[in-house]
Amino acid sequence: MIEIEGLVRRFGSLTAVGGISLRVAKGEVLGFLGPNGAGKSTTMKMITGFLAPSEGRISVCGHDVVEEPFEAQCAIGYLPEGAPAYPDMTPEQFLQFIAQVRGLKDDAAKQAIQTAAARTGLQAVLDQRIDTLSKGFKRRVGLAQAILHNPPVLIMDEPTDGLDPNQKHAVRNLIRAMSPEKAIIISTHILEEVDAVCTRAVIIDRGRVVADGTPAQLLAKSPSRRLDDVFRDLTTPDAEIKAEATS
Repeated sequence: MIEIEGLVRRFGSLTAVGGISLRVAKGEVLGFLGPNGAGKSTTMKMITGFLAPSEGRISVCGHDVVEEPFEAQCAIGYLPEGAPAYPDMTPEQFLQFIAQVRGLKDDAAKQAIQTAAARTGLQAVLDQRIDTLSKGFKRRVGLAQAILHNPPVLIMDEPTDGLDPNQKHAVRNLIRAMSPEKAIIISTHILEEVDAVCTRAVIIDRGRVVADGTPAQLLAKSPSRRLDDVFRDLTTPDAEIKAEATS
């Protein structure tokens, strides 16, 4: 459902993504891991068509993201980092707007909003202005808009960021419930999330894939059987990346 071949993205002299190739099938939940600056968000933005690749090809449900952006984006639900929303709208108004953007009308739009609100636990705050909501509820508004049109592909950047433990548990359960019918990529810094919801994990460092396998396969790479040790062994510390960037 997602095919990435030789993906490269340059910003001037900086190569943020240096030749990533991946395939994600229906039923897979792919955990996308890497230190800050590794290229995770840039890769996800290219998959969704937000950024154009410098080189390479991306296909979503058989549609080339560059050549057929409308068809590809119709198949994607995207939760970006920060999940921006119009602060003077209520969640219900925002979801009505998203339904219109997605081509949902009348009863279909109403049913989609009700379902998304119920699955993300937004019913109690649907009539409250978004700028008055907590960080956790704002994140859930972003998640609701991503799943509103029941897309076959979900791309989520830090989906549980800002949520309390109970909310994280609920979102992880939702991801597991949706996964059999979708291809899902989640970027996360929470290593326990990989073990909790992911069927596969990819670690990237400096824009390149350094590990790809099931959580169990990655754990087997470390004598301690700890994912944080595997992550630390395969990636460059954030402090070293920052030092190189300023030198």
